[in-house]
Amino acid sequence: MPLPTQMAQQLSKRILVIDGAMATQIQAAGLEEADYRGARFADASGALTGCNDLLCLTRPDLIKGIHRSYLEAGADIIGTNTFNATPVSMDDYGLGHLVEEINREAAQLARGVADEFSTADPTRPRFVAGSIGPTRATLSLSPDVNDPGYRSNTFQEIAAGYYQQIEGLVDGGVDLLLAETVFDTLTLKSCLWAIAEYAERHGQAPPLMISVTITDRSGRTLSGQTLEAFWVSIQHARGLASVGINCALGPREMRSYVEELSGLAPLPLTCYPNAGLPNEFGEYDETPTQMADVLGDFARQGWLNMVGGCCGTTPDHIQSIARAVHGLPSRNVDAVTPEPLARFSGLEPLTLRPDSNFTMVGERTNVTGSRRFARLIKSEDHEAAVEVARQQVEGGANIIDVNLDEGLLDSEAEMLTFLNRIAAEPDIAAVPVMVDSSNFAVIESGLRCLQGKGIVNSISLKEGEDAFRQQARIVRRYGAAVVVMAFDEHGQAVDIDGRLQIYDRAYRILVDELGFSPEDLIFDPNILTVATGMEEHDPYARDYIESLKQLKQRFPRVKLSGGVSNISFSFRGNDVVREAMHSAFLYHAIQAGMDMGIVNAGQIVVYEDIDAELLEHVEDVLLARRTDATERLLNLAERFRSQEGTQRGGLDDTWREEPLSQRIEFALLHGRTDFIDQDMEEALGVYDGPLKIIEGPLMDGMNVVGDLFGAGKMFLPQVVKSARVMKQAVAYLEPLMEQARREAAERGDAGRRKQIVMATVKGDVHDIGKNIVAVVLRCNGFDVTDLGVMVSADRILDAAREVDADIIGLSGLITPSLDEMVHAAGEMDRQQFDIPLLIGGATTSRRHTAVKISPAYSHSTVHVSDASRAPGVVSQLLSEDAADFIEANQEEQQRARIAFEGGQQERDLLSYAEACERRHRAVFDEGRFHTPDFVGVRATSPGLEELAELIDWGPFFHVWELRGSYSALLESDDAKGAQARELFADAKQLLEQIIAEGWLHAEGRYGFFPANSTGDDVIIWSDESRQREWDRYCFLRQQRRKRQPDAAMLCLADYVAGEQSAIEDYVGAFALTAGLGCQQHVDRLEADHDDYRAILLKALADRFAEAFAEHLHRQVRRQWGFGAEEGDLSLEKLLQGEYRSIRPAPGYPACPNHQDKRQLFASLDAEQTGISLTETCAMMPAASVCGLYFQHPEARYFAVGPIGADQVEDFAQRRGSDLSDAEQALSPNLSYDPKKVAIPEGV
Repeated sequence: MPLPTQMAQQLSKRILVIDGAMATQIQAAGLEEADYRGARFADASGALTGCNDLLCLTRPDLIKGIHRSYLEAGADIIGTNTFNATPVSMDDYGLGHLVEEINREAAQLARGVADEFSTADPTRPRFVAGSIGPTRATLSLSPDVNDPGYRSNTFQEIAAGYYQQIEGLVDGGVDLLLAETVFDTLTLKSCLWAIAEYAERHGQAPPLMISVTITDRSGRTLSGQTLEAFWVSIQHARGLASVGINCALGPREMRSYVEELSGLAPLPLTCYPNAGLPNEFGEYDETPTQMADVLGDFARQGWLNMVGGCCGTTPDHIQSIARAVHGLPSRNVDAVTPEPLARFSGLEPLTLRPDSNFTMVGERTNVTGSRRFARLIKSEDHEAAVEVARQQVEGGANIIDVNLDEGLLDSEAEMLTFLNRIAAEPDIAAVPVMVDSSNFAVIESGLRCLQGKGIVNSISLKEGEDAFRQQARIVRRYGAAVVVMAFDEHGQAVDIDGRLQIYDRAYRILVDELGFSPEDLIFDPNILTVATGMEEHDPYARDYIESLKQLKQRFPRVKLSGGVSNISFSFRGNDVVREAMHSAFLYHAIQAGMDMGIVNAGQIVVYEDIDAELLEHVEDVLLARRTDATERLLNLAERFRSQEGTQRGGLDDTWREEPLSQRIEFALLHGRTDFIDQDMEEALGVYDGPLKIIEGPLMDGMNVVGDLFGAGKMFLPQVVKSARVMKQAVAYLEPLMEQARREAAERGDAGRRKQIVMATVKGDVHDIGKNIVAVVLRCNGFDVTDLGVMVSADRILDAAREVDADIIGLSGLITPSLDEMVHAAGEMDRQQFDIPLLIGGATTSRRHTAVKISPAYSHSTVHVSDASRAPGVVSQLLSEDAADFIEANQEEQQRARIAFEGGQQERDLLSYAEACERRHRAVFDEGRFHTPDFVGVRATSPGLEELAELIDWGPFFHVWELRGSYSALLESDDAKGAQARELFADAKQLLEQIIAEGWLHAEGRYGFFPANSTGDDVIIWSDESRQREWDRYCFLRQQRRKRQPDAAMLCLADYVAGEQSAIEDYVGAFALTAGLGCQQHVDRLEADHDDYRAILLKALADRFAEAFAEHLHRQVRRQWGFGAEEGDLSLEKLLQGEYRSIRPAPGYPACPNHQDKRQLFASLDAEQTGISLTETCAMMPAASVCGLYFQHPEARYFAVGPIGADQVEDFAQRRGSDLSDAEQALSPNLSYDPKKVAIPEGV
């Protein structure tokens, strides 16, 4: 619902100002008990002090005076004094019966004062918002820690109380309803229900403003939701006119959340924070000027439509805020255009994008489908029942289906109890819930327990259109999505036409009549059991799959689902056959358009792993390929019925005879941990406490390590081993450390080592290099706080403040990380840090640091190229002579910027049109092209021992900064060669352990797709008829002028036959990982203080992934029909690419757009491998590779290089994206600065 007309008009011109705190002003009045009682309540039992809402009846003069003071200060909107005026709160004072009266009187008081000001200045109308607080009830949380399923109030009770409040507020004349300080979304939902009820009875309700409270820097509400999950949960609210954030935090702490919500919500945004965080006395210290400065900056950033103050703010605060935003434009709401996507939520949001993986709905929390779960529910073993839900989530379920329909159960009560219990488990509550029942009363009981946006399973036309409409309206009022079954008045649809007819009716009613978004609909066309022995059942699976294709074409925005286990009921008790049926069915159904399914997430076998004979028989049944398919599968099934579903030795120890300090130094230098605990125990009897041991022999030994490393006499692998010894020694001493620290502090000689905070930036998961740098710095006497991967700028800076950091270090591997580093540098500047910033990682460079990152931060920014240089750089930055080093670095960066600017102007680029004219004219003879063995997608999971034979060891040694040919390294007689041999031996030993003990698991998916090029795009066709475009890759073309005047300007599309060509060309794609299982072993090794083997393991996982890529490419060439031509290539020739075909990867020089990974993942359903993409398209696990295959014999790798604004504009048009988004995605390749006028490209 839009805001009131006058208010909307004002918002189009300026930012509106909300008033400040009511309670702060009441407290300042110094009231006594008599003020609260007045004459009317003089004889009331119990104290009334603190019942501020009652003052609307007993001290209306005071409340009107507060309203007037805020309007005089510049407020446009005043809130009624009704924050606690609901029965839940007023019953504490015995005044619950006065709720409607208090709200009505409060609204009339505010209305009267607002109208006075509006009359005095008609050009500036004032508005009244009816304040609706969160009550003290928590419907999502139990008030009893011993009973997580208990709630002190029901949803219906809270909704009924809110209804009374709303009636009073509307009767009193409010312009708006303001549900504020929301900390529990389910309690808010009860308020939304009451508002919808009021509107239904009275024809309409005032527009609604919602303001949520983020309780701390975790970015979550008190009940655990993220901001995005909250927004998804409340978008359905009737009459929703604005959304915002208030209370709990001061404006500075609120910054990132306001920015986030501004990008999420296509509605006016409100922000009214507290006057800072409360001090130790519960008071608020932020001055009006301080608060106004921050909120003024928010306004200049374009984040605000309405702004004001909450706890601790006064008319002085509001006056300063009003001045700060005066003349600044209101946020452009129309600029926020969310994609029409299916969105659900638990504590976390779940968004189903076009490139999303198949969505798993866990089926085991269903009493009709799981005998174990049914037994646990019946025996009231709720704790074990909750574990069933947890196992589903851990097994990969994106949503959990909960069904408690059983004849002997009180299903309504059981649904409420179970959902309340899992709400107390953050790992389970993170995912959305599908409330499943054939009894709509049970469904409604479940919906009253969900703070997130859940899914109803299900409704249908079985009882006619009127009943269908009634149930659908209720579902929509709760804000849930809905599954619609293929039933109507005539029963269950079993054929294609019957399904289409039912869904045509359902869609018309739900979307056209009732206003459902198509994205909130899930059609379940009924998966029916096959192989029953009844001939009429034989086509059920085939017809379901064909129905999916037609439904997806007819209703492209609706999701398609089904209960997968239904297909195999005929084979209950034979898990092998059932799992094969489920996986084969899903394989075909997903290709046909199935988006989600109710499955046992932990029991899906890999399609490629199904026994070939069994798969043939299963698919004969599913696809109805033979009349005797059922009988053949029954005979074969008997064969599967009994099967189940799926220290150093020999070293010279004479060093142990040396004195203690020398033994410690030896252990550090040689990475020996076998005696370190024993030596630390002995040291405790020699040195004066654990700190003296650390500051003495341990640091003496590490200093020797640092000196030798700096002199090139020790190598990185040795240093990491030394750090492992140091960490284990410190861990042994740690229990005694705290007391020693306290004693040293009392003596005033505790000292302080320099603090460095390091992190891999948000969106990036690569950390081997960062971990090595951290180890090297620790070895050189620095304290390093390593925050890990995917770390936001806010978290980095918070940690830096917490430890009083001397330096911050940022790392990243993928190109989008560069933008995040610029953002982090800008945040350091905005938050007035003055410590050095270090930049490192494979994608970083001195030039980029100088040109992009350094200008964002007013203080020193230094690029560090490798780990060996880090200690020297850090030491110089923290030395007495730091100013000289910083000045020299800044001068070098200034020269780099000047050179870059000059290079931009002098850069000799062809126009994009001319570059296209000079495209590579590849020869497309039909005889040179091959048709692959199959079209579509397959899974593959080779053994590690097979991959180990293809490992390229060169990059492994580069990780450890041992450069050169690895064979030459191993043969070298110098110290570097000796270190390389020792490292290689350690790697081989760990590699054998990885294979023998199954530490890592490799999974991949690959496929072939009909394709043709058009211009610089490659079209992927939906099938071999090549009539319907399924996807499109938009590639880039070289523009930099080459020395040879006739040299071609290359683009990957040049290697694919044109759309008008007679050649039937294909493109391949792959995504693979060898990192599954890696992190748990890394965590274990790090917990054992074994950084060396942890880094070694990550490096080997990367090598396995690259070997997997080589292995799969060889297999693909053979399946494409030309691999046999190459014979048995040696490993050396394989690694040098001496074969036909290339496999460029998104984010690399020939294909620099990381966003292409999203299309690639969607085409392969790549998340089935266990790989996922971060928001910046980094792959998790890090040991993962993806790319495209091109078969043209002339195809070769190349670098796109710098491109001009003309190509970027064309690229954005081709992809249908904003120019700014395209420029951000391609920023490393831009030949111009998007913030400046684009330099005309050489035409």
